[in-house]
Amino acid sequence: MLQSEDRGVVPTTKLVKQMIHDRMDGLTRSERQLASVLLQDYPMGGLQSITKLAGAAGVSTPTVIRMARKLGFDGFPDLQDALREEVAAQIKKPISKRDAWMVDEGAEHPLMRFAQVVWTNMRHTLERIDTKMFDKVARLLADTSRPLYVVGGRITRSNADYLFNHMQIIRPHVTMLGNSANVWPQYLLDMDERSVLVVFDIRRYETHLEKLAQIASERGATVVLFTDQWGSPIGRCADSTFNGLVEAPSSWDSTIALQLIVEALIAEVQEARWEESKERIEELEAMFSSTRLFRNQG
Repeated sequence: MLQSEDRGVVPTTKLVKQMIHDRMDGLTRSERQLASVLLQDYPMGGLQSITKLAGAAGVSTPTVIRMARKLGFDGFPDLQDALREEVAAQIKKPISKRDAWMVDEGAEHPLMRFAQVVWTNMRHTLERIDTKMFDKVARLLADTSRPLYVVGGRITRSNADYLFNHMQIIRPHVTMLGNSANVWPQYLLDMDERSVLVVFDIRRYETHLEKLAQIASERGATVVLFTDQWGSPIGRCADSTFNGLVEAPSSWDSTIALQLIVEALIAEVQEARWEESKERIEELEAMFSSTRLFRNQG
């Protein structure tokens, strides 16, 4: 059977970095110093020896142990075990993902089981989302003085396409980066401090996307990242990051939780630019009518 807090849904154990953020206000100054070091090189920073970690943070080893216990672990080794499990989950291959979701053959219909998992993903994603960040990103996407660039990975390309197609209707100056990374430098030429780059990248993270985001950030562009619960390495240079739960009873991850955020952003941007986007939609429909690309609706 599936192991979880709800029947048929994904586990909701928090990541170590989420535990750190949740308890930051209750940490001492030296513990916050340690937390900063852990988050700067997450999760690898926490996998070094306790003496090296303490030295890097400029704190004592008892401080490391004390903070681990404040996070809910029995000690530093348990914290490291949690970090190792996170790393293993990030690089899990599709076949391994399916094996992890072995279920009772007598369970409910697969459609309902899958829907329960996806619903739980969405619910927990929404519980963790920063609504102020959502509002800030919506304002960014609605600002036509900020050229918008969109790119996705092998699996998330469809999410990027969806965002691009709608943003292109709502506002001008929207560019979808080509499939080949070889041509990306040509897009980077036009990116500067006015530009916004939206990147989709989930586990088995793609190094060429990380390089793209890094260079765009160095050129002054604002980087918005859509990723999974573990977090793409792009998060290190992203200005805003949306984390969505992606695990599902399949060899493949589900991006529905991320898509929920995308569609909500599209709705918010259209509302913010309603008069302008209405004109664009009407003009677009007139073009469709004149070129007869679509059959007239009665």
